[in-house]
Order: sequence, then structure tokens, then C-alpha cells
Amino acid sequence: MPEGHTLHRLARLHHRRYAGRAVEVTSPQGRFDASTVDGRVLRRAEAHGKHLFHVYGRDAIVHVHLGLYGTFTESEHPVLDPVGQVRMRLVGETHWTDLRGPTRCEVLTDVEVKALRARLGPDPLRRDADPERAFAKITKSRQPIGALLMDQSVLAGVGNVYRAEVLFRHGVHPLTPGHEIDRALWDDLWSDLVVLMRAGVKVGRIDTVRPEHLPEVTGRAPRRDRHGGEVYVYRRAGLPCLLCGTPVAMAELVGRNLFWCPACQPS
Repeated sequence: MPEGHTLHRLARLHHRRYAGRAVEVTSPQGRFDASTVDGRVLRRAEAHGKHLFHVYGRDAIVHVHLGLYGTFTESEHPVLDPVGQVRMRLVGETHWTDLRGPTRCEVLTDVEVKALRARLGPDPLRRDADPERAFAKITKSRQPIGALLMDQSVLAGVGNVYRAEVLFRHGVHPLTPGHEIDRALWDDLWSDLVVLMRAGVKVGRIDTVRPEHLPEVTGRAPRRDRHGGEVYVYRRAGLPCLLCGTPVAMAELVGRNLFWCPACQPS
């Protein structure tokens, strides 16, 4: 599932290409009613966590959640016939965008969007984020911090990669109970997530390895993975830790694979 930086990157792209102009919105697949937004001016595109919003007015906001299989494809004119099951198509003056396979694609009102966002935790990529809201939930919980960071009602936008990597970078065992995370550590975790996720928006992939541990510095082979990006522990189960050489561990937590270094992140 795409993590928050991907949705913010899409929001910026769609805002740049379509905002301020009338947009043709259709559903070639027929599973999305575009009639309330077709031909209207797109005011802005924005994201909160893993949710994307195309705002046409207080009465018409397209909400998209990509889920596991949703994808956007971006193209320049000329507009071609739909290929596959296109849930939503946007056509602007110079570009067109197709959406396939999302978990959610629906038109909401401003009131409904506010209610949806109220259920989400603060997003490290939003200027209006309040990290205190997340800390208040974490510090009262006996749930593992590895589970809390993935709970979108606690913290919005963090997925499996950022979860594994930020905990490694701060030497925190993922099964540490939330109430054992003190203020100083939480401030460090939040600040690091802001930096890492902003970098992800900029380059379009997740890189978490510090400069001194990059392949060109250490002489190791670059990572070979379809997800791209240099990471410390994510999807490196059984491989040596980049810092200490201990095999990276893996376990399941709340239905998702968890990765950590037993030596660098002691329990």
C-alpha cells in the first residue's frame, strides 16, 4: 500500500496540472458517479495521510484511497481510449489522469471530509499537524510502538517502511509499549519522520540510510528491490545489519511483517 509521501506527491502533481481550471471528469468503468464534478473548476488537491482529496467546492470533494491495488497513471495529450478498468479519468488542458483499482473513489461534502479527517491522526507532511495528538494516544497505550505507528488513527501516512526505518534509526525495539516512549524520544521520532517523508515527496521513493552508510561510502552493493531506495532493515530479513552485522529479524505484528535489528534495537 502506498505510504503518505506518495499521496502528497500525487496531490502536488494534480494541483499543479489541474487546479484553477475546469476539468472533465468521467468514469469509463461506470463505477464512479462523476456527474457532480464533471466540468467544474478544481480548486485544489491535497492529501491527509493515505487519503487524497480533489476539492471542487464545499459540496463536492472527490476522496480517493488507493488501498493495496489502486494506481494513478499520468499522461500528456492526446487523450487515448481507456485501457483496463478505469474508475476515474481527469482531462485537463495539457494532461490527463486515469485511476484504476482504488479502495475508495467517491464524492463527499465538506462536512463528510471533516468527519473523515477527524478520525485520522496527525500527518507529518501537513503544516497543520499536531504531534501532541499522537503522543497523547501513544503515551497512554500498552500496545507496541510498532503497531501504534501504523495505526492511522494515531499517526496518518506512516506505513511499513517508514515504521521499520524510523524505529531502527532511533534504536527502538518495535515491541516497546507505547507508554514507555518518553517525550524526548517521541519528539525525535516525529522530527525524523517529517524529514524522511518530505524527502520521499521530493524524490518519489523512500530513502532512510544516512550519508555515511550509503553504498558509495561503505563499498557495499546497492539495494536491489522493486520498491527502490536505500533502507536499513525493511525487507532485509536474514541479511546482515548495515551497522553491526547482526542478521535482521522479522516477525508478524497486526498482520504486517515487522523488521528490526536485535542488536541495534534491543528489547
